[in-house]
Amino acid sequence: TLQLKTERAVHLTRTVLITAGIGAFHPKTFKNPSIDGFDGKGLYYFVKSFQEFKDKRVLIAGGGDSAVDWALGLLGIARSITLIHRRDQFRAAEDSVQKMLKSSIQVKTFYELRRLEGSNKVERAVIYSNKTNIDETIEVDAVIASLGFLSTLGPIQEWGLDLEHDSIRVNTRMETNLRGVYGAGDIVTYPGKVKLIATGFGEGATAANNIAAYINPKASVFPGHSSSQDVHEKQKVSAKT
Repeated sequence: TLQLKTERAVHLTRTVLITAGIGAFHPKTFKNPSIDGFDGKGLYYFVKSFQEFKDKRVLIAGGGDSAVDWALGLLGIARSITLIHRRDQFRAAEDSVQKMLKSSIQVKTFYELRRLEGSNKVERAVIYSNKTNIDETIEVDAVIASLGFLSTLGPIQEWGLDLEHDSIRVNTRMETNLRGVYGAGDIVTYPGKVKLIATGFGEGATAANNIAAYINPKASVFPGHSSSQDVHEKQKVSAKT
């Protein structure tokens, strides 16, 4: 019997199927103490509620979908919005970029964040042109950093699984090296693995049917064709009557 320990309870089970994708996501930080030190003091990596920025002067750093969408979402809520990006090409959807450029959002390309200033919270942001290296100081109440995300296996790394880089090794039955523990999808690897959605669906079905046979040795790993299930059920009913 396996034990699954969560923050709320302990669950007992005979099998576990791990389908954790590419792992847990964590925001990239600036790796700059003069910026990262304001985390929780006006520096944000996520926007949970636009109303949290009501009537604030907001600076957004980034050029992807999250940065542009957050900037557009804050229109009419924040007192002012400035978005800086290290180049003049955006990774965000073109329609969103055009809406942003036509709005009241101040967009400054080829600009990056050098440091944040303030006593107990963010009060000023020092940005600089990466073309001239000239600094510019702007007064802000909040800074939203949208620098992308890093994926890690998190606690899964401590479960005693056989890992290959950031993936779990499985066999053709989707079994890991731990008895009763299976995996499927992007989280697993094996020779010839192709990371596609279709592959993940197939691996999930393979794992589920092998789990059924593991729990009940009399069960068949092959469940039959789904297209013929209705016919078989009707035949069973006819036989009984």
